[in-house]
Amino acid sequence: MKNWQIIETAMAVPNKVVTNDDLSRLMDTSDEWIRSRTGIERRHISQGDNTSDLASRVAHRLLTKSGWSADDLDLIIVATMSPDAYTPSTAAIVQGKIGATKAACFDLSAACSGFVYALTVTHGMLQLPGYDRAMVIGAEVLSKLIDWQDRSTAVLFGDGAGGVLLGPSAEPAVLAQQLNSFGQLSDRIVAGHTQVATNFPRPLTDLTPFQMDGRAVYKFATHQVPMSIRTAAQQADLRLDQIDCFLLHQANARIIKQVARRLDQPLSKFPINIDEYGNTSAASEAILLDECAAKGLIHRGDTIALSGFGGGLTTATMIIKY
Repeated sequence: MKNWQIIETAMAVPNKVVTNDDLSRLMDTSDEWIRSRTGIERRHISQGDNTSDLASRVAHRLLTKSGWSADDLDLIIVATMSPDAYTPSTAAIVQGKIGATKAACFDLSAACSGFVYALTVTHGMLQLPGYDRAMVIGAEVLSKLIDWQDRSTAVLFGDGAGGVLLGPSAEPAVLAQQLNSFGQLSDRIVAGHTQVATNFPRPLTDLTPFQMDGRAVYKFATHQVPMSIRTAAQQADLRLDQIDCFLLHQANARIIKQVARRLDQPLSKFPINIDEYGNTSAASEAILLDECAAKGLIHRGDTIALSGFGGGLTTATMIIKY
């Protein structure tokens, strides 16, 4: 089996910051209400940059930090639930912007589990001849899908992108991977729904804004995420206390704290940055990974659990050697 490692990490967020107080002037909410229920204090909101723009910014930073050229890339996968368009793929746009002419590229849609799903797919593709170096990016501009009068969803989300470069390694990085989908709960998180025409011709399709059953998603996450992590740890033949850091999807600080309690692990092993960025869906774990690496919270050789959960509904856990 061909082994790989994370060569570099990078992230990008829009410059515009929207605070909870800013939102309180748009809807019936307050800083205290949002902060106490979610842990969010502010979020970054795009002003003109689409998903491919943020993803391309990450791609350029990854190449600059690594010293790679775009032609070194064999594969680009972008995990997103807010692509620029139905077609072309966001990954194809990124490929064009950075000039990665040799790379195969496509998008992957698994919402907030997307980054781990994309890493898992990449792991499989890197076993194939001709695939040795890959770029995996989680990128979202969720603000274009939000109803900014609906406080049940509008207070939660932000825009951003994060990603990794993967390259050959002498030692295996992937210790376990665990993907699950719960399609019977697919209506609990919906965005961009399109209606089929009942007459011909019909007007251009309108996309529905983000809608979520928050209570159901909270119950799902606090039950299924610990199960996913435990299953992955068992596959890797690891005790939970042998995992150095748990990088969870940043959906809600209360969910993360509850998962830590259910796993009986110290909260110090669960870094949280939702206060600054809100929920950035497929980008959140990649952004958190880059921040933790930059701050020295994770180190080469650490055992890390990446775990996402969200639309589908889905869960996804990968345990790696960083």
